[in-house]
Amino acid sequence: MRLIGLALAHPSLANRNAMAAGALQRAAGGATIVFNTPAKPMWTSVFTLKLRGFFYCPYARLQPPRSGGGTMTRFAKPALTAGEQLDLLIERGLHINDRERALRLLEVTTSFRLSPYMRPFQYPDDPEHRFKPDARLSDIMQVYRFDSDLRQLVMVAIERVEIAVRTGISNHMACQYGTHWYLTPARFKAHFDHPRLLSELNDKLVKEARQYHKEIERIERAKVPEEIKQARKESRKRDNYPRYYALTYDQPAHLPSWAMVEELSLGTLSHLFDGLDEYRDRKSIARRFALPHHVLASWLHTLTFIRNVCAHHFRLWNRELSIPPSWPKHLTFPAPQAGRGVPRRLFTVLMMLTHLTTQISPDTRRPGRLQTLLEEYPDIPRPPMGFPDDWQQRFASLHPQPPAAADGAQTR
Repeated sequence: MRLIGLALAHPSLANRNAMAAGALQRAAGGATIVFNTPAKPMWTSVFTLKLRGFFYCPYARLQPPRSGGGTMTRFAKPALTAGEQLDLLIERGLHINDRERALRLLEVTTSFRLSPYMRPFQYPDDPEHRFKPDARLSDIMQVYRFDSDLRQLVMVAIERVEIAVRTGISNHMACQYGTHWYLTPARFKAHFDHPRLLSELNDKLVKEARQYHKEIERIERAKVPEEIKQARKESRKRDNYPRYYALTYDQPAHLPSWAMVEELSLGTLSHLFDGLDEYRDRKSIARRFALPHHVLASWLHTLTFIRNVCAHHFRLWNRELSIPPSWPKHLTFPAPQAGRGVPRRLFTVLMMLTHLTTQISPDTRRPGRLQTLLEEYPDIPRPPMGFPDDWQQRFASLHPQPPAAADGAQTR
């Protein structure tokens, strides 16, 4: 493989270009790295990305070697109107009950977006993408709607887990080491990118302060009484806590722990937890979720991937995990036979979320909502999601039915 990239034309970056080439060459298994250097500096038009300490231009692309290996061709597919997309699907053998309704669908949902849901209804490995007999658009849309409802259910559960993990980390670390514990590099493992964490948090504070001053300028230009201007300024100042902190406190320069964790994505939160240096800290935080610390770290990694799938409205229902999560010995295994490794299907993720949400709130009703969803779509096949025959018993083992609350309160 050959990586063709654009290097910045500046002497101070020569070493960085060489380092990046070496690193990318190793990562690509001996690929040839080629940098095209422009005739003059491009500081305003080229953005360099830091990845594990190396700087390289993101406008690079991999190309196959000139001889041997795979081949690449020029993209030549034409853009199709909604009507042309529908005609192509019909030509491939898809049954359409109502053409006008199908046309309206394709005007708001492209056939490209629906294509992952079409594959179970098509002949595998067919270059013409022909449909099996009796394949209907209505059947494809049923799977599509099920996947949408499933993503929403999973996303809400991940929200609860994410908030709980943020709280668990901050409650333990702040009470143990102080409100700004994360400013100390020694709290993290040697490989943790501590400068990056602080840089991202600082960028947030700077951005909010800058935005606030822009809004103040607009308020000052408004032709309203002074007391209204002051009220608006105070309201804008309190729009969010990072803005309020940046405009109120000068020391320490960063947010307290409980506010800091609220600014982190689930992915960053996952890395932060796994990057904590002290074993006893990770163990104490994970104990709240009744998991070994290494299992919680693994689950957070998996849930980060699943969250991104849901947030970007990608296909979820029959997706396969690229890396199977760790599984603790004390929990019911998500498959009939434990010796074959942790299954990489959605059922494993649903088992994880059932355990976590039960630990967060024992009277949660989430497993019942999953049962209801599956009953609403009885024609959706279970095996592609990894459901074993006794899946209900496996869920029940993680979520014993709680006694009714005395005050009738229920959690989400």
